Amino acid sequence: MARVQIGHLPLDALSLDGAVATLADWAQSRQKRYVSLCTAYNFVLAHDDPQIFEAMSKANLIAADGMPLVWLQRRQGHRGAERIYGPDLMRQVCRFTEGTSVRHYFYGGMPGVAEKLAAQLKAESPGLQIAGAESPPRFATWQIEPDDDVSDMLNQTRSNIIWVGLGSPLQDLWMAAYRPYLDAPLVIGVGAAFDFVSGNKQQAPRWMQRSGLEWLFRLMTEPRRLGRRYLLYNPRFIWLIARWASGVKLQD
Repeated sequence: MARVQIGHLPLDALSLDGAVATLADWAQSRQKRYVSLCTAYNFVLAHDDPQIFEAMSKANLIAADGMPLVWLQRRQGHRGAERIYGPDLMRQVCRFTEGTSVRHYFYGGMPGVAEKLAAQLKAESPGLQIAGAESPPRFATWQIEPDDDVSDMLNQTRSNIIWVGLGSPLQDLWMAAYRPYLDAPLVIGVGAAFDFVSGNKQQAPRWMQRSGLEWLFRLMTEPRRLGRRYLLYNPRFIWLIARWASGVKLQD
């Protein structure tokens, strides 16, 4: 694993197998860590908002969850860099830890999605230890203040990994705020993986994922919800990368 500076953010270049092995090891450690997955969308948000930048940059692993970021890592000489795609990461970590003492908790999604996700992963990996699942109430703002009741509830589950599916950048802010108060060694933000793995929403075909066109598939399937994100932030991402590639130091 190598940390590579892409614009204003330091991203970790690694393979999916390498990420899975690392996270499975961290899940049984005593050290407290959290993992952020970086897309073009939250790359731009981290440039524009110091609070989001701080939450992401403090993560112990900041992985590229978008092919343009992976291509940039490879251009800097990290040929083995792969996309660390939330749904694939979640499935493979669960398979890797099946039959071990690692306990998984799922926190996020719309009502009922976390429970459906846990059931799907248990069906795929029958030896998986599931500590629980919950779809929390929607957050009104991005200002996260840790709640003792939430921390106590999560700590009582004796989880090794807490999977967080609150969407970006909310899950990054949530992890940064709650990390000191949670006993679980590892907290991982995977956003839409809750919907995709549970079957609540359809995933883009693999060829579109590999070609960097997953955003187009998601835009076509959810134009009202995602239209502003992709039509506004994708061009800004390209502009920021072009400035950085031309030697302009991006504000952090």
